[in-house]
Amino acid sequence: MCLVGTLYMLKRDMSPLDSPFLLCFSIGLSLLTVVVGQIPLGSNLSVAENNFWVSSNGDFALGFFDLPDQPNQYSIGICFKSDSIPVAERKVIWVAGVDVTVGNKSYFQLSQNGELFLFDSVKGMAVWTSQTSMLSVVSAVLRDDGNLVLLNSEKDVRWQSFDTPSDTLLPGQTLSVFQTLRAASRNSTSSYFSLYVNASGQLQLRWESHVIYWTGGSPISSNVTASLTSSGALQLRDHRLKLVWSVFGQDHNDSVKYRFLRLDVDGNLRLYSWAEASHAWRSVWQAVENQCNVFATCGQRGICALTSTGSSDCKCPFKVTTDYNSKCLVPYQQCQSNSNMMVYKHTNLYGIYPPEDSVILTSLQQCENFCVNDPHCTVATFTNDGSGECRLKRTQYVTGYSDASVRSISFVKRCSDPLAVNPNLNVVSPAHSPPIQSYKHCIPCLIGVSSGTLAVFFVFQLVFGFFIYKRRTAIRKRVLLAYTGHNSKGLIVLSFSELKDLTGNFKCQMGPKMFKGTLPNNQPVAIKDLKGNIEERKFRSVVSKIGNIHHKNLVKLEGYCCELSHRLLVYEYVKNGSVERYIEDSKLSKRLDWRKRIDICLSVARAVCYLHAGCREFVSHGNLKCENVVLDENLEAKVTEFGLWRVNGEASNHEFSAEKDVKDFGEMVLRLVSGCRAVENLGEWAYKEWMEGQAENVVDKAIDSGANLEELERALRVAFWCLQSNEFMRPSMGEVVKVLEGTLTVDPPPPPFFRRPVEVEEDSSE
Repeated sequence: MCLVGTLYMLKRDMSPLDSPFLLCFSIGLSLLTVVVGQIPLGSNLSVAENNFWVSSNGDFALGFFDLPDQPNQYSIGICFKSDSIPVAERKVIWVAGVDVTVGNKSYFQLSQNGELFLFDSVKGMAVWTSQTSMLSVVSAVLRDDGNLVLLNSEKDVRWQSFDTPSDTLLPGQTLSVFQTLRAASRNSTSSYFSLYVNASGQLQLRWESHVIYWTGGSPISSNVTASLTSSGALQLRDHRLKLVWSVFGQDHNDSVKYRFLRLDVDGNLRLYSWAEASHAWRSVWQAVENQCNVFATCGQRGICALTSTGSSDCKCPFKVTTDYNSKCLVPYQQCQSNSNMMVYKHTNLYGIYPPEDSVILTSLQQCENFCVNDPHCTVATFTNDGSGECRLKRTQYVTGYSDASVRSISFVKRCSDPLAVNPNLNVVSPAHSPPIQSYKHCIPCLIGVSSGTLAVFFVFQLVFGFFIYKRRTAIRKRVLLAYTGHNSKGLIVLSFSELKDLTGNFKCQMGPKMFKGTLPNNQPVAIKDLKGNIEERKFRSVVSKIGNIHHKNLVKLEGYCCELSHRLLVYEYVKNGSVERYIEDSKLSKRLDWRKRIDICLSVARAVCYLHAGCREFVSHGNLKCENVVLDENLEAKVTEFGLWRVNGEASNHEFSAEKDVKDFGEMVLRLVSGCRAVENLGEWAYKEWMEGQAENVVDKAIDSGANLEELERALRVAFWCLQSNEFMRPSMGEVVKVLEGTLTVDPPPPPFFRRPVEVEEDSSE
């Protein structure tokens, strides 16, 4: 079964298969209650009772298992249970809620209303549910293929674990567009690895949200599913079930009883088969042959190198350390004195926080010089293959790959001691000027001088005109160079004259202090003018922090201008403008149906959650409202103008806290759901309608199709919790996300608005 015993701690040389979520241990069956076959309503599993549900063939079991690095914390999942597999090799193949953990008095139940839920004894609430209370479920079954299903009275499947995979696919299980396998978390970076089917029908391995490091298949169509066959083939099939791509394990078509496909903790996708002879799992195929080609495979532990046996090893060439878990950071911060460059041949380095480099085309020497002269540059990598590609990084968080076959040279900056007087510096005294001589005037001389002056003036006009033309061309080429090249998304510093050129002298105004511009490659950008006296050092510091924040629901900062009194930001252009614009316009508001509005709420919640907990340091938005949420061409929401309160010297951290963002989010949800601004106290009015059982009255009348009542209830409850006058009662944005996703239940909120009682003064005239 999947409870308990002790999982041994991860070791440095552990295989990818040995991760905290992957091993199940059993204890004496005489102590346990086993349910085989159909599971009736009301059945439950608990940590304390050590009971479990098992498939009819005995190959799989569902139960609790503990975590090696989190004492008294448990997850519930499905693992192999066959007697032919030793206890130590019984791998977990599905986890409810993926990373959800609970205390030692928790339980898992199939409730009387047909819903699976996981109750956490520590939090005193359900932390995961199957959301099937309205689907007429009458029983559950753990099938012989490892699929946990909920059935109605007609034996129709109403829910199945195969539709919510963790990090593993079993034979017969499919992965469709919008479904994802995510690697189990072994350290701070491994959980960023994911496998998904993209919109073009390709399998892709991805780090974070946009770094693709492996692709399987060719772009065909969006309606494609991936699956693992019992014969050991990973396949892609279209909607007509036609095979469009496949790969095979080494033992394809061999008689193998158990197989699974797993996205391992090191970011590689592997196919495993059970070897009866050796009583062990054997990797028979992996997506990325060279482990060092997996993006950020070493995370913050250095750069990847292959050993003599062909396995990968992580080393830190920048410092001497014996601590395997210590961070390997570039030894450079802005120096008080001078800096020098360390040279690493046959080494390709790249940044991971953020995972973008600035790309220019130049020579080896110029590549090094660019980094030397840029105070923010930490590493430069030159690709020595004739392309002349130079990648500049502006982060200490760097990793990469070192091997004799790598045709790259990297330069790593470090601070050095200040130099003494340069003995080779020759100081040359200015030469004495010759004495001034006087000459007599002559008419021919004057005529010659006049003619020459006219000629020089004419030539000067031509040269000046040509200079202006070349200067404008150079500006556009410089900006184009900064924005072109593969994955070139680093910040660029632009002069005010360059911004005037990009915006046509700020002719196209999109909003208050916001202008539209166009890059030379025809990419539109939005330029915000920050009026006011902003200290240069503070401005650059804030911009560098904002520029390092990347999330699909955050508007990306492309560059900035800090010249004299000018302070401007260059953002990516988001086509459809603000959510506020759509709500205010009677025609546009109809495009925001109920599903779109809930999606916007969830996208904004995820973005703010990332600002609070996903960045290297906490970032408060500070001014969250519908005006600062914009919609792209697909009406997907992106949050903009986050963190700008930092440039205000009078702002305090208390005024712009996580609690303020949560409160602003609650107000934004009510504004989006109701479409109202005319109501003076929108929150109080909405709460009154909700308490009187008339929540539908809160919904914007522009939504023709009406609202999903279950989602409306969740949205209003979480909004009222966010608006609690006692900020300590407000939820975190992570909890808000889970509520909106439906993976976390939420209690009815108390009245969110505290009013002081009116004191009636006594009449002193009596």
